Amino acid sequence: MIGCLFIHGFTGAPYEVEPLADYLKSMHPGWAFRIPTLPGHGETLSLRGIKFNEWISCAEKEYLELAEQCDQVYVIGFSMGGLIAGYLAANYKVDKLVLLSAAAYYLNPRQMAAELREMARDLINGTLEENELFLRYKRKITETPLSAALQFRKLVGFIRPQLSLIKTPTFIAQGESDGLVPPKSAEFLYESISSEKKQLSYIKESAHHICHCRERTALFSQVDDFLEGIPALPESC
Repeated sequence: MIGCLFIHGFTGAPYEVEPLADYLKSMHPGWAFRIPTLPGHGETLSLRGIKFNEWISCAEKEYLELAEQCDQVYVIGFSMGGLIAGYLAANYKVDKLVLLSAAAYYLNPRQMAAELREMARDLINGTLEENELFLRYKRKITETPLSAALQFRKLVGFIRPQLSLIKTPTFIAQGESDGLVPPKSAEFLYESISSEKKQLSYIKESAHHICHCRERTALFSQVDDFLEGIPALPESC
């Protein structure tokens, strides 16, 4: 049996990856799926006092339990979860790896400026509370202690040197309109990972939450083709 482990991002929750998980469940009802909530995360954040190794340990536990019941394990990580997924592939037997908006680098100044201009327009028009990006950033800023942000930085610094150990076939997807993770993050991952089988796909209109973008159906199809071993088309969506 094939098992799929999904890992969400920093200050996030399973909802970030659930659209892709639901798609794959519909395509592969015989697969086993796990979408854990990392310590301190979820609908109500409680990140104060949490160390980055606790996030890694949680993912390791889920991986080991899945590996016990499955012949093959695929790991799919979003944002910070992409780095944790990379850690698992560098240190354990992961059969296929999918990295979505993986945060080897973070903050895209140009796109962030564009999003702030959009928020300013909504503020002037009195529609700021309807702006999904504003609501997301507001929650992250108000509910994320500085200590948690520092733990995130430590995690990035801990995992990045291990990326070269990854021999696993890898699919990397990056939104070109991502304000949090810049395209150079995907490029760095592609160059750092040692696997001879790796694929990089840019999703033109996607912001950071790539599993919720307008082009998600095409993205999900690409991911499924990769997991099924179907060769990629010459051009990405």
